[in-house]
Amino acid sequence: MARRSRASTAEDLMDLVALLPWWAGISLALLSYFILHAVASAPLVSSGARQDVGQLVTSSLWRGLANAGQFILPFICAMGALASALHRRARRALVDSVTQSKAADALEEMTWRQFELLVGEGFRRQGYTVSETGGGGADGGIDLVLGKGGERFFVQCKQWKALKVGVTVVRELYGVMAAGGATGGFVVTSGRFTQEAVAFASGRNIQLIDGTALLELIRDGRTAQRSEGTPRVRPPASDAAPLTDAPACPLCASSMVRRTARRGSSVGNSFWGCSTYPSCKGTRPV
Repeated sequence: MARRSRASTAEDLMDLVALLPWWAGISLALLSYFILHAVASAPLVSSGARQDVGQLVTSSLWRGLANAGQFILPFICAMGALASALHRRARRALVDSVTQSKAADALEEMTWRQFELLVGEGFRRQGYTVSETGGGGADGGIDLVLGKGGERFFVQCKQWKALKVGVTVVRELYGVMAAGGATGGFVVTSGRFTQEAVAFASGRNIQLIDGTALLELIRDGRTAQRSEGTPRVRPPASDAAPLTDAPACPLCASSMVRRTARRGSSVGNSFWGCSTYPSCKGTRPV
């Protein structure tokens, strides 16, 4: 997926603020204004015969920067807050459009950016925190980073209308997961997956979500929000049947994923953990 190039540092900062809730951007705008205004309004130390000229020049420089920054930085933060609010509104509109649409190709009519926003909103409504990375960089093409219960999950979005997602994409994600210390990963597509991709993902904490499973994920999350309950994370379906080597959780019957113990006497050993963790803490030995 092609990404637009960054034009300036101000644009980078605006995009960074846009990742925050809109109210956080407004708070940053107000905070930056009051701090910089205080610096710009501070009186200069009167010069004398023994005045440190270097200190006076430095103080004047900082005051000049603060005088300009007290308007520029809050404006950038405010524009980032506006972008955040617009993004939130766009995500809600996408969810409403997809859940209300009866067309089978509702996902295929989207742009890659709309598809990525929809996927992020789907996971957000399932109780994850979502960070958009932009993909295609040093992150190995990761589009979203999810957080839940102190664990990280990487997501690759592939809005491929004609081609099936092959095993190469899944292998790349698995490599980035290992390098980045992620607990698991998701590959999400509007199309389908090859059998080789499904076979490679089996037992590797990678879940493949095709177009049908994505629609189910979105609709389940929307229903959970309307009922004002905590959304329960269900294991997303893939192109094939559920992984046959993953047992059911002994506590809630959800599918389980392979994890590695990080502490205790079993550190370094693998075990089966419930995919809905931390909502459910069921485990099984491998």
